[in-house]
Amino acid sequence: MSGNVPSVSGNHVEDLLRQLAPQVLGALVRRYGHFDTAEDAAQEALLAAATQWPGEGVPENPRAWLITVASRRLTDLLRSEQARQRREDTVARWALPEQWLAPAADRMPSDSDDTLVLLFLCCHPALPPASQIALTLRAVGGLGTTEIARAFLVPESTMTRRITRAKQRIRDSGIPFGMPPAAERAERVDAVLHVLYLIFNEGYVSTSGPTLYRAELSTEAIRLARMLHRLLPDDAEVTGLLALMLLTDARRPARTGPDGALVPMAEQDRSRWDAGQIAEGVALVSAALPNGPTGSYQVQAAIAALHDEAPSAEATDWPQIVALYEVLLRIAANPVVALNHAVAVAMASGPRAGLDLLDRLAADNRIADDHRMYAVRAHLLELAGNHPAAREAYETAARRATGLAQQRYLNTRAAHLTDAPRPGTPPEGEDRAVSGT
Repeated sequence: MSGNVPSVSGNHVEDLLRQLAPQVLGALVRRYGHFDTAEDAAQEALLAAATQWPGEGVPENPRAWLITVASRRLTDLLRSEQARQRREDTVARWALPEQWLAPAADRMPSDSDDTLVLLFLCCHPALPPASQIALTLRAVGGLGTTEIARAFLVPESTMTRRITRAKQRIRDSGIPFGMPPAAERAERVDAVLHVLYLIFNEGYVSTSGPTLYRAELSTEAIRLARMLHRLLPDDAEVTGLLALMLLTDARRPARTGPDGALVPMAEQDRSRWDAGQIAEGVALVSAALPNGPTGSYQVQAAIAALHDEAPSAEATDWPQIVALYEVLLRIAANPVVALNHAVAVAMASGPRAGLDLLDRLAADNRIADDHRMYAVRAHLLELAGNHPAAREAYETAARRATGLAQQRYLNTRAAHLTDAPRPGTPPEGEDRAVSGT
């Protein structure tokens, strides 16, 4: 444990530990198995580092330091478990670290990466999506159970049970810690991307609670997507998802007013959009589109880029956005994409054309009662000049919305509906990462 560098700030240590946490846990699970026990040992090592490093300095090899401390603690935990179960038949399933034949935990196989393997494990198809999200945020994101429960507005005890059940299912299923076979890898990458997308969307447009967004969730999703992109730089859909997140999140500073009220995209102060994120996102999607099959995340990123690069709402290239949505409908048809396609058609060809598409979409029970359906209809009716029907639709949308920010916005639109429609202003539902499934 020698060779420490001079003391560093607590923030630097916190950032470093967040980066190293999945690597340490992955190394322990790869080496010893026992996901639950390995996580406990890793958490104790991280706590020791958070206590010691700010004053004593960061070791020359912080990852090895953490794995060494965690391995010692894991040995203690397994010995204790062995002692308790010595008289039980299940003792045969436990083995101390020195009995394992796998490579040392701090020696990463050259053809693998423990963080990527850990992501695959947390997003295993055997787990339901809610468990995949919770376990990913816990094991890979390094968020505590309290933080995850607060983010999804459920009691901590509920989230604890959800994470515990997920880890038990992994243990009971005998899922090995390792890269999935090549035949399964593409499907598993899709699952990882889907989980990161869901985390980002919940952060960017909260489905419930008092605020429009939860920046900690969208920021964490971007961090994990960056990490995945570093691990799989040639995967065009991984690149597309990172681009989509950056291009969408770039608008966040302008999405709410001083009082926290929602500001529709067309009314946002575009000088407040993050130009650096936009440039990075455009570069990523431009690099991804020519390489390999075009996937849904790449198309969504291209749509977001058209929004972000338009100097004003009036200058938005709606015909091109309509064309991209039609491509997206062929790749990944779902009712949320169809709803956003209707918005784009209305902006390009007039509200009546969009309302005609909504009438067809109303037969889809997956979205017929969703507040976004009523919000879009309300806005298009407003643009068409049918203000009484628009007001009624706004009020219905507000009643069905679960987020307080959306409810306030929709009620305000209903209360202040005037005889002067605001052409060129798309409804609030279009300002989000679009696929929604």
